[in-house]
Amino acid sequence: MTTPRIALLSNPCSTGNRASLPRIRDYCAGQADIFHYEVDEAEQIGEAVRTIAQVKPAMLVINGGDGTVQAVLTELHNVDHFDGATPPVAVLPSGKTNLIALDLGAQGDPIAMLQKLQAVVRGGIEPHIVARELIALRQGQDDQNPVIGMFLGGAGLADVMLYCRNRIYPLGLPNGVSHFLTAIAVVMQQLFGLKGKSLPPEPREMTLSLGQRAPMLGRFSLLMVTTLDKLLLNQEMASEGQGGLKLIVVEQRRWALLRAMGASIMGKLGRSKVEGVHIEQTDAVSIEGDDSQVILDGEMFSAKIGRPILLQPARPLSFVRLAA
Repeated sequence: MTTPRIALLSNPCSTGNRASLPRIRDYCAGQADIFHYEVDEAEQIGEAVRTIAQVKPAMLVINGGDGTVQAVLTELHNVDHFDGATPPVAVLPSGKTNLIALDLGAQGDPIAMLQKLQAVVRGGIEPHIVARELIALRQGQDDQNPVIGMFLGGAGLADVMLYCRNRIYPLGLPNGVSHFLTAIAVVMQQLFGLKGKSLPPEPREMTLSLGQRAPMLGRFSLLMVTTLDKLLLNQEMASEGQGGLKLIVVEQRRWALLRAMGASIMGKLGRSKVEGVHIEQTDAVSIEGDDSQVILDGEMFSAKIGRPILLQPARPLSFVRLAA
């Protein structure tokens, strides 16, 4: 009997899985080297990882959106199910945004991705392994078990992400069309200062503290904190400072966001000065505000006055990166 070399953890509720999961189930049923485990809700992730650890796979593949990936990474960080030998993690693109999957070179048909990952296991995983630092999010100093993720959006960006999720996605349009309509709404708002129920809300005032540097107080149209290699418009970013967290802050000024987008398109983001745009690397970020919302890999958190959201690098984890 063949011992499973790949453990596949699927979330049937992820957007892409609603159509592709039956095919994935059928495919895995005929593959002796794949152990397939499905969860229906986030509360089952712990039991899923405990069960997978007993199989001792050479690779753990997550078949879900960014929120599913976050839940698994949090479990792996906070509980040592694998006795210090956590297998490298791969991600299939099965959600709405798939930022983590894209960063790891996974895009296209999930069955084709599984076949590539099987070939990687058979041919040797080591050349495909990359270390990724992770974001540890705590709500206040007394929070002992952090939430672990790779991409955080805050300030106006969080409002835009929620606007897209709550107002545009329910229209049932393709993801690309939904994201395009959201971008048009943001551009119109930035250019003409338009307000209204049909547009994202005005960003709330917040305070950002970066380690020992002076705090930044104001309204920001965009706040990104990530450990991913590629950020705005899938472009690599240059930044100042040292630390595991990459940060972009765009002040709430007319044209500032468009300047940042233009610099990203030209490959100059972080390489030349852009008015109203701050790009840093740091090992600590504090976000404080009056119910200012941030979204870490699809999950929403609120920064409150006197109880800030604290971000630090978490210990690195090994991932499997496919050729782009």
